[in-house]
Amino acid sequence: MADTPVSSANPRYWAVVPAAGFGRRMGSAIPKQYLPINGRVVLAHTLERLAQHPHIAGIVVAIAQDDPHWQGMPAMQLTVPVTTVTGGEERSHSVLNALDYLYQHAPADDWVLVHDAARPCVRVSDIDQLMMQLHDDAVGGLLAVPVRDTMKRADSTQHVTATIERAGLWHAVTPQMFRLKMLRDAIAAALAQGVRITDEAMAIELTGRRPRLVEGHADNIKITRHEDLQLAEWFLLQQQNKNS
Repeated sequence: MADTPVSSANPRYWAVVPAAGFGRRMGSAIPKQYLPINGRVVLAHTLERLAQHPHIAGIVVAIAQDDPHWQGMPAMQLTVPVTTVTGGEERSHSVLNALDYLYQHAPADDWVLVHDAARPCVRVSDIDQLMMQLHDDAVGGLLAVPVRDTMKRADSTQHVTATIERAGLWHAVTPQMFRLKMLRDAIAAALAQGVRITDEAMAIELTGRRPRLVEGHADNIKITRHEDLQLAEWFLLQQQNKNS
């Protein structure tokens, strides 16, 4: 599908954070986005990073229905408005609910940056690069990190069936940035077809478009296991020291 750059005088940038998941791999009684690191919960760090970027106009957070942890979070001194919507069964449903809300309040060609709640270490400079490289792109794209390790494919018994050539392979991370209407329509179409999409770029790919990869830093990790909490804590401290 061929797209031409969307012309808009001053498109705004919105952030969407799906935070309705539980993160069962953590084995914790508390959803991972509410676990503490460096004196604050993971989600608070994530929202503060997004709000630090001067071009972010607002943040929409999709939380679980009757989420008791959101209300219990300490007040955050954010410079942009934060709105909550009810999340869905899967991440994609939560993102779509947030996009549906934004679609009622923002122009169709505004940019949306979807970012994982459990990625508190994203650098503001990486968000800046994403915006700079994609601001006039016809499709949009995502932060990603080139694969550096040897990749193996395994069978159901965890025996190696093939070694995968790593040239051209990337780890997809977030934020992933697309136009509001394009992304909303793409996710809605995928869900209507019963396709399980694992990220926003996949939904865009299913429409025949080709999102652009923007290289980011490897410390933009997603917290999925307990050991990731200590690693994220260390990354946050290192980033803070470099900026101090």
